[in-house]
Amino acid sequence: MGYDGDRTTRAPAMGMANIMLTPFIGASHYSMSAIPDASVATAGPEVWLKSFKPRLKRQLNMAVALGLGAGLLLIGQAALLAWVIDAGVMRHTPLAALWPWLAALLPIFILRFALVQASERVAFRAGAQLRQDLRATLLAHVQRLGPVWIAVKSRGDLLNSIVNGVEALEGYYARYLPTMSITALAPLMVLVAVLPVDWISGIVLLITGPLIPLFMWLIGKGTEELNQRQWRKLAYLAGRLLDTLQGLTTLKLFGASKREADVVAQVSDDYRTSTMQVLRVAFLSSVVLEFLATAGIALVAVLIGFRLLWGELHFLPGFFVLVLVPEFYAPLRNMGAVYHLRMDAIGASERILQILAEPIPARRNGLASLPRVAHPIRFDEVFLSYDGKHEALAGCSFEVPANSVTAVVGVSGAGKSTVLNVLLGFARAQRGRILVSDVDLAEVNEDTWLAQLAWVPQRAHVFAGSVADNIRLGKPDASLDDIVACARAAQADAFIRALPHSYDTMLGERGAGLSGGQVQRIALARAFLKDAPVLVLDEPTAHLDAQSQRDVMDALAVLARGRTVLMLTHRLHTLALADHVVVLDAGRVVDAGPQDRLAHAGGAFARMLQTGAEVA
Repeated sequence: MGYDGDRTTRAPAMGMANIMLTPFIGASHYSMSAIPDASVATAGPEVWLKSFKPRLKRQLNMAVALGLGAGLLLIGQAALLAWVIDAGVMRHTPLAALWPWLAALLPIFILRFALVQASERVAFRAGAQLRQDLRATLLAHVQRLGPVWIAVKSRGDLLNSIVNGVEALEGYYARYLPTMSITALAPLMVLVAVLPVDWISGIVLLITGPLIPLFMWLIGKGTEELNQRQWRKLAYLAGRLLDTLQGLTTLKLFGASKREADVVAQVSDDYRTSTMQVLRVAFLSSVVLEFLATAGIALVAVLIGFRLLWGELHFLPGFFVLVLVPEFYAPLRNMGAVYHLRMDAIGASERILQILAEPIPARRNGLASLPRVAHPIRFDEVFLSYDGKHEALAGCSFEVPANSVTAVVGVSGAGKSTVLNVLLGFARAQRGRILVSDVDLAEVNEDTWLAQLAWVPQRAHVFAGSVADNIRLGKPDASLDDIVACARAAQADAFIRALPHSYDTMLGERGAGLSGGQVQRIALARAFLKDAPVLVLDEPTAHLDAQSQRDVMDALAVLARGRTVLMLTHRLHTLALADHVVVLDAGRVVDAGPQDRLAHAGGAFARMLQTGAEVA
């Protein structure tokens, strides 16, 4: 992603924005109705996390019911096992008479195992579905925020939230919530089974059991802040690392790669230290939990042993209780094993909520209609500021005549990309108007306007898929004959037919396997296929070799015929296509008119031409 301007007035270039501009490529929006509003989180991230529970109520209840069913079978299994051992050891019942009862244990084992597996599968499916819906909602929300918002955000931070953050939430719903419900109910079932048989052991369980969640809560209060801090550091590390990798060539050119590597190493070490702090608390909680559970089991075993020795307790109830006591503490141990999932989810949801809370720019829903013709476009005193302090456009006024090519040029930071942002709907002007065929663009439905635009960005994006599918992005129902004709017009047919499977050749993400010139010609083929009356070009020959530039220029000359073309450029060979030129400086028009006249008028454009091969 590039910028047009300094840090305070920067406007995103269009290099990556085309993957967000669904009206140009015909992609559909995700539904937002499945996800609770981010305003629910005013009471904290955990309140927002719990707001999903009604949507998952059926699956979670089924998972808990299956888990409790396995618990009931466990109690029956313990009772049968205790009776068989008592009969065989204490009452000397012949083994032949006990075989039917021993055989009955096998289906109980199998059914209990099946219920546990079914419980985990149901909970996993609930978490996986929520993960899919939440990730789709996040992507849709970021898409609607647009490339202007994305340009000023850390790409690594966004990816970390959408990928790792959502994964952390899945564990909260798939494991933590079902386990907590089972932890609250399964020990009660064991306690109800133990109390009538041995009330003393029941009292011990009743006293020691609540100590485990109490200590977990006390330890968790200190862990929550550590975990949230760790997620913030992970987000910063992800952003820094991705930005470093994407800018590695530039860093090497300026000899700054070693310095940046040292910074990344320092950030990584800081994250390692933070992780160890969280792990130290996690290990402490595990030790406390195991100690309390072991102490409870040992206390019950000692009391039962002494009472058996003194003849105050029979073997059958004593053995039955001893078998069940570890199962009383097992859910509490599981709670300790999954408690960190809650901490991870709270830490991850903090950043996710920040993204969802970003206000989506209002869409234009005007009723004015536009005929499908090459429209004249006029900027009338347009003002725009990205940060409310520095104006990217300051009273910008110029005309783009119909059926002609108008080039917008200027030094870096002049406002060229901001002109595209406003025209494409990525940004809204605070003042002024954009008139299309004398109709205020603010009164035109956004989809109606975008349907009449074709846009070729500086760095076109090729998606994973076939060549034909990539060309038909803007017109999904296009036939293969139409695709081939447009590829031929874009000077792309020859290299496409040289590919292993011609138009059915599968391409990698970002056009892996294609050169920059080939990717750009695929983007031109998309524009030919859409056949829109208004064409927007953002330095279409940037980053191309000489031959590719000539091929693209030949295709552009054909594509521009009979259309209104607005082109951002700073290359002289591209200006050969232009009929009119607009020179921007600090968001204002300092020179405008037919190219031939401006070249000899001695103004800003003429001075640019005298500086050399590039005008900006």
